[in-house]
Amino acid sequence: MPFALFLALKYLKPKRSITSAVTILSVLGVVLGVAIILIVRAVMTGFGDTWREKILAFKPHITIQTKQGYITGEEQLCRRLETIPGVVAASPSIETRVLAEYNRRILAPIVIGVDPERAQHMLQATNLLEGSFDLSGDSVLIGSDMARNLGVMAGDRILLHSPMNLIYTNQLKFPEELVVRGIYEVGQRDFDSEFVITSLGVARDLMGMRQGAMSIHLKTAQPLDVQPFDRCVADVTTMLGGKYIVRTWQTIDRDLFGALAVEKNMMVFLLAAITIVAIFCIIVTLIIITVQKTDEIGLLKALGFSSHQILWTFVLYGWIQCLLGTLLGIGLAYLVLFNLQNIVELLAQCGVPVFPKSIYGLDRIPWRIIPEEIAQVAVAVVVFCSLASFFPAWRAARMDPVQALRKE
Repeated sequence: MPFALFLALKYLKPKRSITSAVTILSVLGVVLGVAIILIVRAVMTGFGDTWREKILAFKPHITIQTKQGYITGEEQLCRRLETIPGVVAASPSIETRVLAEYNRRILAPIVIGVDPERAQHMLQATNLLEGSFDLSGDSVLIGSDMARNLGVMAGDRILLHSPMNLIYTNQLKFPEELVVRGIYEVGQRDFDSEFVITSLGVARDLMGMRQGAMSIHLKTAQPLDVQPFDRCVADVTTMLGGKYIVRTWQTIDRDLFGALAVEKNMMVFLLAAITIVAIFCIIVTLIIITVQKTDEIGLLKALGFSSHQILWTFVLYGWIQCLLGTLLGIGLAYLVLFNLQNIVELLAQCGVPVFPKSIYGLDRIPWRIIPEEIAQVAVAVVVFCSLASFFPAWRAARMDPVQALRKE
């Protein structure tokens, strides 16, 4: 074993002294700093993944709209679009905000009218709490939060008031009485509380339309794979020939994912201060031990040990602290993340609601650790700790052995 490593381990051996206490606190600082950064990055990554997953399951991957008025010949257009490689399903759609009424309770959800035969391919609301996925006749599907707010159960009838009553004040359209065939739960607040799914025919009645659609919705096979998805979008745009507006899910929800990315970076930047404080603690520990070991350093240099060996002794002393803290921090991060939901539920039972769905829009805290991010954090902390160790180590290495031995 090299002498520098042997001496560093000797100094790290726990003793009943203030130096050992400061060393332990320094390591704990690194542990907490690394763990908190990894937990925050994992949770923010999980937020992005969960939002993306739920958006892709519930909303169209590609939306086609006309520049003026409504789309006509929608059925023929959907059949042409379904021949494009990568397009799984296409459906004409009508989306409009309405008033929903049940027992004098009123909400203002968005109605999504789709082709009943294509509905299950377009809307993956398969997690039904009650009823069945049935859009035949005068039927609707509503989310769990909306059903709770209205006090509705599967089989009840609700009234949907047409928005055309606000446009044509000299005419009155009677509300549509529809049967709630099923209640779904996506696990995302907006989807579970803001949408009513119905057939294209019912949506047309609400809008006073006899035919046509407001948009064409497409589902693709690989919405997350950049090259296949971009190729599919290019094929759709080429087929339409510039007569329509083509928007992708990235374009529609760009602000949401941009905000998540910015928030993730800012949180990591701010929390990095904890690790910086821990690194300063390691510097203080090295300064303390070099002062305490002044006579020993002088003796070692008098016996012929080089300044290079003394330098690396204290660099390794700080580096080992940092490495130990980093490894323990990674382990603590995994321990917390694997028990994160249990911790949240325990705090909620104690009257501390950490993650209410009404605020964050999700029913549980998502998380995902990316190995590359672990490596980035570990390397950054170890490198900065090693660099921070050089100043006190250099100070110890340049001591004059005669002056060091004279100090008591």
